[in-house]
Amino acid sequence: MRWLWKDYLRNHMGKLALAVLCMILEGSTLGAMAKLMEPMFDRVFVAGDSSMLLVVGFVLLGIFVLRAFTSVASKVLLTRISQRSAADMRIDLLDRMMQQDGAFHQTHPPGFLVQRVQSDVNAVGDVWRAVITGAGRDFIGLLVLLGVAISIDPVWALLACIGIPLMVLPAAFAQRFVRGRAREARDLGATLSTRLDEVFHGIVQIKLNALEAYQARQYRDITKSFVSTEVRAAFGGSAIPAMIDIISGIGFMAVILYGGSEIISGDKTIGEFMTFFTAMGFTFNPLRRLGAISGQWQIAAAALERIKELMDAPLNLSSPDDPHPAPTQSPDIELDNVTLSFGESKVLHGVSLIAKAGETTALVGASGAGKSTIFNLLTRLLDPNGGTVRIGGVATTAMAIPDLRMLFSVVSQEALLFDETLRENIVLGRTDVTDTALQTVLDAAFVSDFLPQLEHGLDTRVGPRGSALSGGQRQRVVIARALLRNTPVLLLDEATSALDAQSEQVVQDALDRLSEGRTTLVIAHRLSTIRGADKIIVMDRGRVVDQGTHEALLARGGIYADLYRLQFKDGKTVSERLANGAAAGTNTQDETQQPSILQRIAQRLFG
Repeated sequence: MRWLWKDYLRNHMGKLALAVLCMILEGSTLGAMAKLMEPMFDRVFVAGDSSMLLVVGFVLLGIFVLRAFTSVASKVLLTRISQRSAADMRIDLLDRMMQQDGAFHQTHPPGFLVQRVQSDVNAVGDVWRAVITGAGRDFIGLLVLLGVAISIDPVWALLACIGIPLMVLPAAFAQRFVRGRAREARDLGATLSTRLDEVFHGIVQIKLNALEAYQARQYRDITKSFVSTEVRAAFGGSAIPAMIDIISGIGFMAVILYGGSEIISGDKTIGEFMTFFTAMGFTFNPLRRLGAISGQWQIAAAALERIKELMDAPLNLSSPDDPHPAPTQSPDIELDNVTLSFGESKVLHGVSLIAKAGETTALVGASGAGKSTIFNLLTRLLDPNGGTVRIGGVATTAMAIPDLRMLFSVVSQEALLFDETLRENIVLGRTDVTDTALQTVLDAAFVSDFLPQLEHGLDTRVGPRGSALSGGQRQRVVIARALLRNTPVLLLDEATSALDAQSEQVVQDALDRLSEGRTTLVIAHRLSTIRGADKIIVMDRGRVVDQGTHEALLARGGIYADLYRLQFKDGKTVSERLANGAAAGTNTQDETQQPSILQRIAQRLFG
């Protein structure tokens, strides 16, 4: 709670003080109304003093008017403070999570993080507002009402509180119970969010594989657990106000039995009893609200624990205090004996390579060889466990992270677009882009070819993840974005692997334009796309096993030559050869003793 006050609530100190003052006035009106019962009954109703009738009526009206204005003012102020502080917390939490490295996001799925940013922050905002309301209005009102009751008769007040000791232990147990169930509910809520995120992002595969019933069943099972946990938490939270009801009933019964005899004997007046009874009656709702806050606070405490864990999660990536300037020209890229592990799994084993400035260097190898990991190291999405990554002779860890990443343009197989206009997806918030510069990159990336087909041109929204565009169109938009960035280094990660032949040729032409004069690294499984590379680096199981030009690698034999023979023979891809071989009844297995996984799959498919 201390960090919540220090970082978020203290900034709204003036408004908070004014809101608390309004709540104090609102709470005090309950005591004034209770105190007004004595003259109303004793002097007006019993003694028949008609002159006091008008006075009592106007005073009562004034109390209600004051209560109305202070109630509205406090609610408006608290809502403003609550929403602003919650917004600040969400922004800080999002900023913190965006600074985390790739390993953090591998272990924290998007649904989990969405739950923390949205639901947990909302829970904290709602409860701290309830806590302040309870402290300012209900607690003050309770003190004033108890003061009125004690002024009438301390013995009666003591009898009214006779049941309080009975609820101490049950209330403590209920609080622990609520906190435990709230923690479970938060975790299950994150699981539900993750499941929804996976379902909506994978909706095409779900439909194609007829998984609707399976996914609905999975979601239903998690939802049942979530509902059960929420119900148990609600039971624990409502138990405290319920116990207050019981002890209040015990107290009222004791006062009626003892005080009633004093009224009958004439020791107390009806007005005194009505004032006391009204004061104690008014304490009923504040007590119940304060009891409910106790349960709500346990729910908020569980949310606070989750938020604080994310806020305090160490940043494994950070810029140096005295960063080295980033290169301004196309740089050499060097990995020197780089190692990397994820837990017990070693991904890179002493990798050393050099990509020359202004040249195209291709990385090839089977899936899991470590090619994409190298891209992540270059852009400092990860840092190596050992060795050094240098760009232009400068270690990546010696540069400020924003400066380092401004060196790169990345075009990957997954062309990520945002649910914004086509223009915004290309300029990405930049305001210094002229129409001429924008048109140049649109033409160079062949975006201009399909732009007339869009209803609103550049102002057409592309849909979630670019779903309103085809795969080839999305890739061209990403290439236009990269051209506009005009960075000295270009990273291409399977940029054409998911495209048809016609789209691939168009995108490949755009990539050729993009790579001119830049240090370019390419990951490709289609070896036809990298035959013209200045250097090809062959990787296998996290190691560099060979490197050279296309012709040199073929002449030398080895993994690259095997891969090339596997993909091409007489101008045909392996799938075409295997299909033709199966139809003709011939043996199409490669010369190698152990057929590759691709061969085995194709042979199984085609018999």
